[in-house]
Parts: sequence; structure tokens; C-alpha cells
Amino acid sequence: MGTAALIVSAGVLISRILGQLREIVFASLLGATASTDEYVAAFAIPDFLNYLLAGGFLSITFIPIFSRFLAEDDEGGGWEALSAIIRPIAVGIVGLVAVGWVAAPHIIDLLFPRFSPEQIENTVRFTRIILPAQVFFVLGALFTAVQYTKGVFTIPTLAPIIYNLGIIAGGIGWAVVTDASPEGFVWGALIGAFIGNFALQWWGARRVGMRLSLRLPWRQPVLKEYLMIAFPLMIGQSIVVLDETFMRVFGQFVSEGAATELNYARRTMLVPVGVIAQAVGVAAYPFLARLFAEGRRHEMRLAVDKALRWVIIPSLAAAALVAAMTVPIVRALFERGEFTPESTIGTAQALFFYAFAIPVWGGLQILNRAFYARREMWTPVIVGTAATVAAVPLYVILQDGFGIRGVALASTLALGIYTAILAAVWYGEGDGARRITALATELGRAVPLAAIGGLAAFGVSWGIAELLDITAMASALRTTVSIVIVLIGTAVFTGVAVLIGALLHDLLYGKRTKETEPTAT
Repeated sequence: MGTAALIVSAGVLISRILGQLREIVFASLLGATASTDEYVAAFAIPDFLNYLLAGGFLSITFIPIFSRFLAEDDEGGGWEALSAIIRPIAVGIVGLVAVGWVAAPHIIDLLFPRFSPEQIENTVRFTRIILPAQVFFVLGALFTAVQYTKGVFTIPTLAPIIYNLGIIAGGIGWAVVTDASPEGFVWGALIGAFIGNFALQWWGARRVGMRLSLRLPWRQPVLKEYLMIAFPLMIGQSIVVLDETFMRVFGQFVSEGAATELNYARRTMLVPVGVIAQAVGVAAYPFLARLFAEGRRHEMRLAVDKALRWVIIPSLAAAALVAAMTVPIVRALFERGEFTPESTIGTAQALFFYAFAIPVWGGLQILNRAFYARREMWTPVIVGTAATVAAVPLYVILQDGFGIRGVALASTLALGIYTAILAAVWYGEGDGARRITALATELGRAVPLAAIGGLAAFGVSWGIAELLDITAMASALRTTVSIVIVLIGTAVFTGVAVLIGALLHDLLYGKRTKETEPTAT
């Protein structure tokens, strides 16, 4: 599991770097305006259709089924299962895309009442361009699941890399040929999805032996099994799924460009989430599913505990570091071209509150997969749906009272509620109380180190910015200085956290060790 996590982590790191580069290029060419809000809004319908057919969970739903066939030494049955499932999935997603294409004007008008008629028209056009990409995402997810179950992680990690490269190339190419517009980025997303998420994954699945038999009868027992697993995910749109939609919808009520600023902040926050938590979650899931299929339940629970430690401890450090240096981070990443200093302030305000969601997202990546590996799909769905219902008034109240900061805070609180309840359910059985106490004790040791390191990084970064009067500098110099500040702040954070950690270790354990050492005779 550790080796797989390293492979996935490397791929996710490259993908997140390219994703951040994508946002940098987008911000530089277009800034944060009404036009960029159209681009952000255009993904609302495609994302919802993807999750409505459990597209975002296809790997999760198919891996336990395929794992069972492999555990029974019946790989041929696994390929027949894939063949039986892929046909209705393909028909379903194509049908949903057609419905979304027709209904787009009405849905966009309903979701974004603050948009002008011109914004509605542009958003509908962008939506219709990106809608076919959902076919590639959904079918490609099944090809990815096959590779994960067979222990192959390299080719699946290329999918988001190529997708991001497609968006970047589309945006830059469109700007060179015509003029800077969100439309180039949208076309790039469509092309990147076809190449990276569909064509390459089909080839990767073929490499591990995939055999599709489309002549099988449509009624297959395994299709019913799949639907029983996937159905809760199709109908239970939890806060994890709708968090980005809430950001788009409530962001429009803050101000023009606020939805885009929230999008920049949220995607920046998701970089450490992807590198740390997503990598471990993706790598761990096939192993957890295999342990459950083989009846090794206690080993599975211990593996979940270990994965949570791997994820949450570095996530706490990342959260403290990001929260401490929101302004220099945003300046270093985005403040150039059409992205103004005013947009920096709005994005940084949102990023501060999003930062505290980093360990929350990390815990969710593991806990959700732990339930899914046991085929307990309803538990995360019921808890997540309840959290979604509770999130709506949170968003309304906090957005109205605190603007862009309130939207980010509402997201963090809603996800925190969801994670806390899931953890309570998971550890509420067997020896869970003992294991959660041990885990909480270990995680608790990291909190003061992260907090002290974060305060030190904030103090140093703020002091340098004030001393050099960074706001009075030219744009290019301000970006360069901000990068230096981020590097210095990161070094200070690391040094202080390690130093304090060593001192606390000596204070807590050094004396005890000396007392227990045998005396020379």
C-alpha cells in the first residue's frame, strides 16, 4: 500500500502542480470577473450529471466487485462483470448528457439568478461544450478501476495530468489565435478528458488483460449487484459532491468575481489534499477492499488507522502553513496580468478559512473509502445527505453575514460535521474506542507543533512584507518577493516545528528514559 501511495502521490503532485499552473494561466489571462464566473458556473451541470450516474464513484463501486472475482480466482468472470456493467452505464451517461444539453438554459437560469442574459447565454454555450466530456469521465473511470484492482497505478495517474495540460493548451492556444476567453479553456477540457480520461485508460485496461464481451445478455446478476452498491451513491448527493456547487451558487451573491476568487482559493487548498490524502486514499482502497473480500476484518481496521495517521498529521502541518501565509501564497500564484491586488485580498480571505478544511478532507478520503470497501454505501450517503441539509442554512447565514469568508467557512464547518459523524460511526464498534483514543492522542501531539510553526511563519512573512513595503512594488517584483516570502515562511515553519517537537520529546520522554536506564554496578 505504501509503494502504491508513493506512485499515486507522485502523479497527483504533478497533476496538482499543473492544475495550479492552469489556474495561474487562467487568472493571468482573465482575472476574476463576470466572464470568469461564467466559466466556473459552466461546470455545475456536467459535474452533477457525472455524480448522478455515480461517475465520481465508479472506481469505488466496481473495485469491490472485481476484487471478489480475483479473490475467487475467476478473472474471466470479472471481465464478464465489466462487460455487463459498462453497457447500461454508457447508455445512461449519453442520455443524461442529451437531457443536460436541452435543459441547460433553464437550469442555469434557475441556479444563477444574479447572472445577466448575456452571462446566461455564455454559460449555456460553455456548458454544452463541456457536457460530452462526462461520457469520457464515466467510461474511463471503469477502465481505471480495472487497473487499480490489478495493482497498476501509473497509467491512471496520468489522466488528470493530461486533462490539465489540455485545459492549459486550450486556453493559451485560443488566446493566441483569437483573444483571451474562457471558451478556449472549455474546449481544452473536452479534449483533455477524451485523451487522458478515456483513450489512455482504455489502452491501460487492455494492457492488464481487459476483455469486453458486448454480446452478453443485458440481464446479468452482477448488474443487480452493481446497482445495489451504486444506487445509494447515485441518489445521495452529499456535501462532498455538492460543496463546489454551493461555492458557485452562493459565491454569486457576494459580488462580481467572488465565485472565481472562491474557486481559486478552493483549488489552492485542494493541492495539499490531493498530494497527501488523495494519494493515500486511492492507493489504500483496493487493498482495503481485498482485505474485506478475504475476511481479514481486523487487519483492515488497522490499515484504516494507519492510513489516517499518514494523512492527517501532514495535513495538519499543511493547514497551519497555508493559513499562516494566505496573502503571499495568493500573490505568488495569481497576482499578475488581469488578476488585481483586490482579487488577491478576496482570494486570500477565502483561502484562510478553506485551509482548516485540509485535514478534514484528508480524513474523509480515508473514512469514506473504509465504508465503501465494506460495501456499506448507505452510511456515508445518509450522513452526507444530512450534512448537506444542515449546510444550506450555514451557507445562507454565513454568506449573508461574512461574504466570501462566510462561504469558505460554511464549507469547512459542513465538511467537519460530516467527518466527525462518520468517524463516530466507524469507531463505534468493537475495539473502536481504544483505537480512536490512541489515534487521537497521536494526532493531538501534532497540533501544537503545527500551531506554533504556523504562528512563526506568519510573523516572519508579515514582518518581511511590512519591512519591504511590498504593496508599493511593481507587479513583477511583488510576485518575486512573494515567492521568496513563501519559501522563507515554509523554512521557518519547518524549523520551528521540528525544534519544538524535539524539545517536547526530550522533556516528555528524555527524563523517563534516563530514569529507566539500568545503573552501572
